[in-house]
Amino acid sequence: MSHLPRSTRRHFLSLMGATATSSIFLKGCLGNPPSDSPTAPVNTVVSADQPKPETTKIKLGYIPIVESAPIIIAQEKRFFAKHGMTEVEVSKQASWGAARDNVVIGSQGGGIDGGMWQMPMPYYITEGRITTNNQKVPMYVLLQLITHGNGIAIAGKHKGKGLTTKFAGGAKALFSNLKSAGTKFKAAYTFPGANQELWIRYWLAANGIDPDRDVELKIIPPAQMVADLKAGSIDGFCVGEPWNFRAAYEGVGFTVATDREIWDGHPGKVLGVREDWAIAYPNTHIALVKALLEACVYCADPRHTEEIRELIARKEYVGTKKEYIHLGSPELNTCNLETPMREYAHHQFFGATVNRPSRTEHLWLAAQMARWGEVPFPRNWVEVAERVCQVGVFSTAAREIGLSEITYSKGAIHLFDGVSFSADNPIEYLHTLHIERNFTLAEIPLTAE
Repeated sequence: MSHLPRSTRRHFLSLMGATATSSIFLKGCLGNPPSDSPTAPVNTVVSADQPKPETTKIKLGYIPIVESAPIIIAQEKRFFAKHGMTEVEVSKQASWGAARDNVVIGSQGGGIDGGMWQMPMPYYITEGRITTNNQKVPMYVLLQLITHGNGIAIAGKHKGKGLTTKFAGGAKALFSNLKSAGTKFKAAYTFPGANQELWIRYWLAANGIDPDRDVELKIIPPAQMVADLKAGSIDGFCVGEPWNFRAAYEGVGFTVATDREIWDGHPGKVLGVREDWAIAYPNTHIALVKALLEACVYCADPRHTEEIRELIARKEYVGTKKEYIHLGSPELNTCNLETPMREYAHHQFFGATVNRPSRTEHLWLAAQMARWGEVPFPRNWVEVAERVCQVGVFSTAAREIGLSEITYSKGAIHLFDGVSFSADNPIEYLHTLHIERNFTLAEIPLTAE
């Protein structure tokens, strides 16, 4: 495959911001969040110099994991109402598949308008790659809600066999011995094409294990992971918290790698909405981003940690013991990850490079899916990334709540195995990978059928 024309690569780099500098810093203009009292009156007046939302309503879906905290907090602490969205409904989704199906039918059909997503799900829903009958439902990614928060946990019976971020000792032999005995190592993730599948595939391949030939991969809802690990029907899983910590807490498994160890600073869960909803309500979807960005700031403040743990642990939200909920802290985010602290997920809800969606990072995820032959890599990746990843919406929202963009810088992506990825030429990157399927290229139509 010949290289893309230089002019195209330069254009894409400018879209990605790989050479640009802009960063978000709190300027002290956010003020206090709405009252802590759930019955206190809320100031819903939008600033006179900012357009009012066209609608007060939206229905947002979330999966009951710790990373849903910004959506829950925006509702509980009334950040939505503060920005004029007084009729927001947050809806717990049974699985990522249920969330996909509900966004396809939309709130008008009893589903949802958007919500929390694993990347790169919004791209594949846009392209009709993971929907029933390949129905295309264009989506926008507006905000990154969190970085990190996932981990790879392995059954306790495999402890001491060299399974770490980088394999040691006889770790590879464990896989080959199980395969020779006719019972491959069984690993689970939550949804096809979502980043948890990509983390476990990347971890295995970087350690010389072919995830398709040496391992049996399964799809299991997050809340079922620990029970299956305990029952022995799987040997490990990749999932968001609190399920990795819970496996360790209950003594049935242990964390061998956090997603931060695999890729420090990677995109975690994002806010994504239907494109038709965003186009119909342009002011409202900026208000939505403002509310959730303020919720991210709130979640990142260690003074609120105990309150947030209690809120999201409640039955109507994540539905687990408070003891299983760990949000991370500045100390955890800088600790030596080879200590017992690695049982934590190192959640980062807000920071200079946390919340702004990055087309470069999204492109890496698309390259990984193409790597495993699951979907073609888009030949028109510049246009696809530009359409879905709405960086301009984020910038407007950040500016209007008192955040300014300065010194933001993201260049090449570096992963734990020493392999780097650049937006300059993803096709060349795919050709360098030593374990991969025969990936294909395809032109992705940018209009819904």
